[in-house]
Amino acid sequence: MIDLRSDTVTRPTPAMLQAMISAPLGDDVMGDDPTVIRLQAAVAERAGKEAGLFFPSGTQSNLAGLMAHCARGDEYLVGQLAHTYKYEGGGAAVLGSIQPQPIEHAPDGSLPLEKLAAAVKPQGDPHFARTRLLALENTFHGKLIPAGYIQAATDWARQQGLATHLDGARVFNAAVASGKPLADMCQPFDSVSICFSKGLGAPVGSVLVGSQELIGRAHRWRKMLGGGLRQAGVLAAACLYALDHHVERLAEDHENARALAEGLRGIAGVKVLSQDTNMLFVEFEPARCDSLTAALGEEGILMRAVYGGPTRLVTHLDISADDVQRIVQAVARHLA
Repeated sequence: MIDLRSDTVTRPTPAMLQAMISAPLGDDVMGDDPTVIRLQAAVAERAGKEAGLFFPSGTQSNLAGLMAHCARGDEYLVGQLAHTYKYEGGGAAVLGSIQPQPIEHAPDGSLPLEKLAAAVKPQGDPHFARTRLLALENTFHGKLIPAGYIQAATDWARQQGLATHLDGARVFNAAVASGKPLADMCQPFDSVSICFSKGLGAPVGSVLVGSQELIGRAHRWRKMLGGGLRQAGVLAAACLYALDHHVERLAEDHENARALAEGLRGIAGVKVLSQDTNMLFVEFEPARCDSLTAALGEEGILMRAVYGGPTRLVTHLDISADDVQRIVQAVARHLA
């Protein structure tokens, strides 16, 4: 099966499963699971932060991070297409009583500084929520957000007295694509949520990194959000294995996405809109979307061609260069 729907569909490799089976365990709610402790320390060190905290999901990691920065009635500035705003169930508002202030993205995925500045609320005026935090995302729809912009945006935020948070679900993709260490990608931010269940291939798991004080606050919120796990080392071991073995190989996913984009560009009825890191966005001839989805599914290629907008195709650990050629040939055959 070739599954292009997301990089979340990967399955643990045999070596990762063995690491999970053999992991030393404790009770993480009591703070003594040695594999969780090791993971948290390893990720914090690589990210250049004081501390880390393991979460079962990126959504919960992001939410606890936002709640550690903001109190009831506070506001965070966020992209209107950002995951923390659009795709995480409104958790910041519902569970954190934090008001999101969505900002329209620039074409490169950044949030223009002039739009951010216009959205900051007057201090001390009880009519308004208190602007407390700027949240960015990198990569964004596969795009590497320019380092110069990130530095300018976080510098601006600090000048306004705002904290900064990065949704780094695919920050390892950003690091590999830029040729920079993870710490460079995380340095401008007060907190970063780092996911292991996407390109790195772990079945679940994210780590929130930041200062000891912030992670202490997030730890309490994690408990309230139901994120306290017992023998969580079984899961943390998969993340540790991914950290040690699956980071550099993300470059293969990026190259496979590029090769897939090049192959699809030569097919009538396919329009390649963009390709960045391990994601490409394409448009198929509208009248052929349903039949193409069904035909590819019968050949063991999972995707969902959609009407009225781009179809996202994502390469990952379980897709090889040979698979890319098989996909291109199958699309060409069915659209001929």
